[in-house]
Amino acid sequence: MNNQRQNKPFNLSALGPGILMASAAVGGSHLISSTQAGALYGWQLVLLVIVVNLLKYPFIRFGMHYTLDSNKTLLEGYLEKGRFYLWIFFILNVFSTVICVAAVVILSAAIVSFVLPIPMPILTWTVLLLSFAILLLGKYRLLDSLSKLMMITISITTVVAVVIALFKGNPTAADYVAPSPWQLSELAFLVALMGWMPAPIEISAMSSMWVIAKRRNTPVSYRDGIFDFNVGYISTAVLAVIFLALGVLVQYGQNVPIQMGGGQYVSQLINMYSSTIGEWSKGLIAIIAFMCIFGTTLTIADGYARTNIESLRLLLNKQQRKPVYINLALLLSFIGAGAMIFVFNNSLGAMLTFAMIGSFVLAPFFALLNLLLVLKGKHKVRGWLLWLSIIGMIYLVLFSLFFIVYQFGWLTL
Repeated sequence: MNNQRQNKPFNLSALGPGILMASAAVGGSHLISSTQAGALYGWQLVLLVIVVNLLKYPFIRFGMHYTLDSNKTLLEGYLEKGRFYLWIFFILNVFSTVICVAAVVILSAAIVSFVLPIPMPILTWTVLLLSFAILLLGKYRLLDSLSKLMMITISITTVVAVVIALFKGNPTAADYVAPSPWQLSELAFLVALMGWMPAPIEISAMSSMWVIAKRRNTPVSYRDGIFDFNVGYISTAVLAVIFLALGVLVQYGQNVPIQMGGGQYVSQLINMYSSTIGEWSKGLIAIIAFMCIFGTTLTIADGYARTNIESLRLLLNKQQRKPVYINLALLLSFIGAGAMIFVFNNSLGAMLTFAMIGSFVLAPFFALLNLLLVLKGKHKVRGWLLWLSIIGMIYLVLFSLFFIVYQFGWLTL
């Protein structure tokens, strides 16, 4: 381990990569999946949300750990283990790029169409947002500042809404029959809920690059970097529970059909806030929700582009990563996302579900890549973090295999 782990006061100026990660995480998984989980099943899934956040923690933290300890990106670590490892990451990451960017872009378009009720197709809004995103991307400091603002705003607003709803009370309808999520017919919903909870594991590679970018301007010690990571990660985990609570306290048990299509659910989501805080807040909440999701779009599009280009640079033994290549990677990811949206015929609900399920099925591969970097050598992790990663790996592998077997009809119960 390097000598940067010292007992010094936390350097708040080191905050950035962890908060940026949190901004990328608070998107479809929180605003849509978590609130739907609470609205549909009450508190039944709160333990699942907590457990999946806990079991993914070590794998995402390993990216920060490795980079802070070695001053190398996670991608450089994969390459040092062998080109095969980096090729595996690159191939899987390109697939994740397309499905994840497509999902958050079309969700952003659905929200902005609610904010600005102009009779315009979702696909048109999507193209406009993609064009606007290209103008904003590529500046780390801008993303850093925007992510902090959006995280603070959405966090405070949601906490306020939950507290008000808690005091207001929301009695369950007398004839309401609570459904159970613990049946095979709900397996796809559970897997989708866990897929982006709190974020896809490949975000660890983005975080490692954000740390290196941060260190160019601000000294970041190992202790401060892990503190920053924990602040961001724990915030997203707590927010996941808070969003679930919002669904429970406002919608659950009311005999009101829950719209499972992401676009249709946007209006229900915003109405949850306005019904607790006040009707006056509807427009403001809609804007905040858009900022949150569009911020996620900006952050993950930038992150995926940089990790893809950096992977190629390392694989091809190039000395420099030119900015034009990042712009090209962004353009290709947007084209791929547009093609994916076209394949799903603008179906936001199906697109989000596919993206989240895809992220969960790929999670064991990304988790294993990160675990292999810290199993031995000078960057080795020990103790509770190692044991938690082993438990998490078993969980991710077995649950993914179970879902795949069930989806292909190889399991009959």
